[in-house]
Amino acid sequence: MDDWTIIKILSWTESYFKDHSIDSPRLTAEILLAHCLCVKRLDLYLQYDRPLQENERLDFKALIKRRRNHEPVAYITGEKGFFEADFKVTPGVLIPRPDTELIVEQAIKEINTLRKEDTSKTVLELGTGSGAIIVSLAKKVPGPLYFASDISLSALSVARENSKKIVENRVLFFAGSWFSPLRNNQRFDLILSNPPYIPFADIQDLAPEIQKFEPLLALDGGEDGLDCFRSILRDASSHLVPGGTLLLEMGFDQKESMEKLFSSCPAYESIEFIRDLAGHNRVVKVKKSID
Repeated sequence: MDDWTIIKILSWTESYFKDHSIDSPRLTAEILLAHCLCVKRLDLYLQYDRPLQENERLDFKALIKRRRNHEPVAYITGEKGFFEADFKVTPGVLIPRPDTELIVEQAIKEINTLRKEDTSKTVLELGTGSGAIIVSLAKKVPGPLYFASDISLSALSVARENSKKIVENRVLFFAGSWFSPLRNNQRFDLILSNPPYIPFADIQDLAPEIQKFEPLLALDGGEDGLDCFRSILRDASSHLVPGGTLLLEMGFDQKESMEKLFSSCPAYESIEFIRDLAGHNRVVKVKKSID
C-alpha cells in the first residue's frame, strides 16, 4: 500500500464501504479523506495522484474503522452542513437533518410577517441541541431577539460555539426543561421546537448510526412519542403573545395525534400542517387565540 495515491485509496475505500453496507460509500470516503488531509473534497481530485504518507494512511484507516462501526460521519468530522452554514456537532447533540430545514423555512415566513410591524419581536427555540435552527434563523433574519434553551449543558456549550462562530453571539441561551426556567410573564411572538417524538419502543429499530450514537434524550418521545408535545402545547400558550405562533417538527404519521392534542387545548385557535418535499406532514403550526 506504500504507493497508494489519493484516487487509489478513494476507490478502495468506496469498495470497502459497499462491502460493509455503508450508505453513500463514495461520498463518505471523500468526506473522511478530505477531513483527514485537512483539504476540501475538490482538492482530492486536484491532487489525485499524490501518494499518502504513512501517518496519513494510519489516520485515515482509523476513520474508516469508525465509520465501519456505524459512527455517523458528522461525529467523526465534528461538523454538519445545515441550511446555510456548517455547524459543530458532538455526540451530545442530535445531528441536524435536511428534513428539519422545513421548520426553519416556515419560521422565516412567520418572522417576516411579524417584521411588518414596528415593535421588536422575540423568538424562542426549545431543545436547541446544536443550535442549528435558532442560529440559522438569526443568520437569515437578524432583526428579532432570539432565545434558546436546552436541558443538556453539553448541548448548550455546542450551541453557544455555533452562535459565536456564525452569528456573533446574537442568540441568548439558557438551561432548563422546556419552559421551566422562564418567568410567568415572559412572552414570545414565535416559539418553535424539534422535540423528541419517537416512541421509546421504536428506538431499538432505528439505524445503528442513530440508535447507538445519537443522544437518547433527543430521541425518546415516551411510550407513544407524544410526551414532549403534551408538555409544550400545555404550557406554550402562557408564553405566547396573543395571536402568537407555535411551530413544532413532528413525525410523518403523527397528524391525527396532534389534532387530538390540539382539540384539548382551548387557548389555541387554529392548527395547520406543513408538508415536506416528499408530501409528508412534517411541521405543525398552531396559533394562539387573540382574545
